[in-house]
Amino acid sequence: MDIDALQNQIESEVRSIQSAQELEAFRLKYLGRKGLLAQLTSSIPTLPVGERAAFGQKVNALKNTLIALIAQKESSAVSQAACESGERTDISMPGIAQALGRLHPITQVTDGICDIFMRMGFMVEEGPEIETEYNNFTALNIPLEHPSREAFDTFYLKSQGQKDARLLLRSHTSPVQIRVMKARKPPLAVVVPGKVYRPDATDASHSFMFHQIEGFMVDEGIRFSDLKGMLDTFAKAVFGKEVKTRFRPHFFPFTEPSAEVDVSCIMCKGKGCSVCGKKGWLEILGSGMIHPNVFKHVGYDAKKYTGFAFAMGVDRIAMLKFGINDIRLLYQNDLRFLRQF
Repeated sequence: MDIDALQNQIESEVRSIQSAQELEAFRLKYLGRKGLLAQLTSSIPTLPVGERAAFGQKVNALKNTLIALIAQKESSAVSQAACESGERTDISMPGIAQALGRLHPITQVTDGICDIFMRMGFMVEEGPEIETEYNNFTALNIPLEHPSREAFDTFYLKSQGQKDARLLLRSHTSPVQIRVMKARKPPLAVVVPGKVYRPDATDASHSFMFHQIEGFMVDEGIRFSDLKGMLDTFAKAVFGKEVKTRFRPHFFPFTEPSAEVDVSCIMCKGKGCSVCGKKGWLEILGSGMIHPNVFKHVGYDAKKYTGFAFAMGVDRIAMLKFGINDIRLLYQNDLRFLRQF
């Protein structure tokens, strides 16, 4: 795409904006999660290697230009409204401080994580919180006898129909992986933020509702080493360049091989403390190579395509990042607590 031509188009559109509604529509068109800038960013991995850096720099410059144009338009609109209403500012009057809102720590961390992966070429997708049993379990290679399918581990909803059509509050964001793969063909690189629900007793480290981010990549020749390199880059972007990552063998029905991923304790730098239980490591997410049975459910050729998937609890990342010791603090809406972030 011709970035220079696109910039001329943007400047022309800005000049024609006459209302706040038109300005918001303009912002979403270009800067929204599914806007043109997000599409340009996600197209970078498809370019020849030698063209990616230059194209990425142009996209970043265009983003900065867009932000400046929108801010300028908002400022001029406020000034014009004040003049039309006959308002005059008395500079001799003392100022009145306005209470400013701020993003919730969960939102801050979610946006930050999505931004990291978008810079690595991933697209952000969302899905419904009410899911079918098929998408939540069956298509993800989770067998009928698996404990997570029992009513005491999942919020089932009253619905009629066959068993696979039963509805539930999704217990993870992985069903969106199924929805995306059914709708599109590889190559795919997607992250999925959202709320999930499990009937856990609420305590300092558990909640019946929490936030999760699922991510997956599918293409020809995707290897476990790609997963390790990408997650190591992610961990350093979130916790700092000094952090180390560790992969431990694990089992998940929808990935094979599977691994739990730990980071060196950010409190004691891996030496061992009460936060990490004297181990020097903190678990942050689960990951693995997508199981061939999952590919069968979405109609992919498992002999042609490979892929990896990972999932993390945003609440846990926020607690580690900000040094929060009780998950309930994130949901009590205590402004004395929230103003710290």
